[in-house]
Amino acid sequence: MSANLSIWLLILLALIAANLPFINQRLMVVLPLRTAVKGLAWRLLELVLWYAFVIGVGMAMERAQGQNQPQRWEFYAVTAAMFLTLAFPGFVYRYLVRRGR
Repeated sequence: MSANLSIWLLILLALIAANLPFINQRLMVVLPLRTAVKGLAWRLLELVLWYAFVIGVGMAMERAQGQNQPQRWEFYAVTAAMFLTLAFPGFVYRYLVRRGR
């Protein structure tokens, strides 16, 4: 797989993973909750877990193409901000569009 294709696949995975907490009512897509509606705290926790998953997949893709580069806190701050930006459509759908109905 080329480096360009792997970057686009990782961005697509991040887009999907960032919106999953807001689209479904299950915890991490598979575990049902006791309540009918998942609260914002569960969604934010799930967002952090999906962020960690995407970072792990990105590191595995980087390892497959060569050696992993050491990352400092700036890398994680920028990627977390990007992940939150990618989560915006799901947040708008869950809390702004659906409330208007």
